[in-house]
Amino acid sequence: MSATQQLRLVLLWHMHQPDFRDFRTGEFTQPWVYLHAIKDYTDMAAHLETHTGVHAVVNLVPILLDQLEDYADQFATGKIRDPLLRLLARENLDDIDPMERELVLNQCFRANHTKMIEPFTPYKRLRDLFQYVVSIEGDPARYLSGQYLADLLTWYHLSWTGETVRRKEETVVRLMTRGENFSHADRMALLELIGTLITGIIPRYRRLAECGRVEISTTPHYHPIGPLLLDFGCVREATPDAPLPAADHYSGGRSRITWHLESAQRSHRRRFDSPAPGVWPSEGALSTPFLRLLAEHQIAWTASGQRVLTSTLGKAGLPVGDPQKFLYRPYYVELEGHRTHCFFRDDHLSDLIGFEYKGWHGKDATAHFVAQLEQIRTQAPADESPVVSVILDGENAWEYYPYNAFYFLDELYRTLESHPAIRTATFSEVLADLGGASERDSLARPLPPLVAGSWVYGNLSTWIGSEQKNRAWDLLATAKQCYNLVMASGRLSDTAMQAAARQLAICEGSDWFWWFGDYNPAQAVAIFDGLFRANLANLYQLLQLPAPAQLSEPISRGGGHPDLGGAMRRAA
Repeated sequence: MSATQQLRLVLLWHMHQPDFRDFRTGEFTQPWVYLHAIKDYTDMAAHLETHTGVHAVVNLVPILLDQLEDYADQFATGKIRDPLLRLLARENLDDIDPMERELVLNQCFRANHTKMIEPFTPYKRLRDLFQYVVSIEGDPARYLSGQYLADLLTWYHLSWTGETVRRKEETVVRLMTRGENFSHADRMALLELIGTLITGIIPRYRRLAECGRVEISTTPHYHPIGPLLLDFGCVREATPDAPLPAADHYSGGRSRITWHLESAQRSHRRRFDSPAPGVWPSEGALSTPFLRLLAEHQIAWTASGQRVLTSTLGKAGLPVGDPQKFLYRPYYVELEGHRTHCFFRDDHLSDLIGFEYKGWHGKDATAHFVAQLEQIRTQAPADESPVVSVILDGENAWEYYPYNAFYFLDELYRTLESHPAIRTATFSEVLADLGGASERDSLARPLPPLVAGSWVYGNLSTWIGSEQKNRAWDLLATAKQCYNLVMASGRLSDTAMQAAARQLAICEGSDWFWWFGDYNPAQAVAIFDGLFRANLANLYQLLQLPAPAQLSEPISRGGGHPDLGGAMRRAA
């Protein structure tokens, strides 16, 4: 079978966490970076290492890599700046203070109860005991011993280890078999393993890239929504009636997104010895001005969601009824003398993995997924080899699967690497396969003026357009105006200016705006609302200005149904 008769499948796994560090102390305020590292980033690397016939794109956001390196440094120096890890290493847990007890009890049940607690009888017993004490005493902290806390901390971290780790690491097997009464030595052995796993993440993906099986792409450094930094009004391209913030624009937004993009490329060169050929934009959010910026920086490819493409083609008067006729090919824009190719994910196939297959048997899910691909291939025009893009988070879906999706991913990769008509590829490999200019033009299509949107609903409403989200933008826009004045005054040292620029970049990240809204769980909203306001207050401190009084007031209180283990889940 010739290459032109094959379907090329591009799997892009996007991996990201916002900056959870307090710049004043270096302390981590949330543990999600290292927890996802020992579970998801480790498992995803292991599956790709095992299945040598599978090629994939792994998008590593620079701010995630910064934090992984920070954790690696903590383990190398022995100076642990994550409070939960420090408690795991604490010799005597009977004498910890009330705030530390509260941290353990609040955090160590934050996992998917069905898949990450109930399968382990000793862990489930710890949860049931906690719930019983709460039911009769209200405040359980003073009734639970140091040994209870030691067992709870140990089981929390055991449940967050990847399935590929559980199957080969003697420490995990021994502790899970023992089940209870963990000693300080047991916890230190687990802590050492956590350090080894985290320290190995970046080198493992670099080796996969060096052998040509993985393409590593990047994202603007602190994960901002590029189109919104450039123009708040672009939200109305997809949602014409969306309310806008009181600030009519984000001052200096073009220079800011340029800063994020150039910083990301410097990060990529330092870690992987070459520039990133492709950029997965934060949340798949694209606009025509942002595409122009990517072209200026000679980016070879970018990608977004299917609904962005349908909106764009529909506005141009082109047919969008059958995805078979428009979705499974690259598009391109010629801007600033450079051609940047755009790929658009198959939302249906991506969401099957992200949300639906979690309740399926791994073989059944794989058979269904591959059958969908085979149907796309057989219905493709005779002169075209379809390119199917499946793009989703590489971290958040798996805790909803049995065994962290071990059986599903193993079966999926095994089936794909032996399939005669489906070939996994990276985006750069797809572009290389297109051959010369005439053949390239025969498959790739010019992209009409893009309707700004993201991979979430095809618009930008997740980050702007509601009262609470707009208020957050106004607070940030005001801080940016103060930043402009202070930076132009010359009163800060170079070091202080760099610190302020980094702190501003943290505030520009997309995650804070994601969580504002009454539809989100109150606990998660409170955490991210507080972090956003604290980051803005930190920025004012670095600018040597008093923080506005508004920053002491919550922006949003949430109120949606709490999803057990889902407070960190990102919907695509």
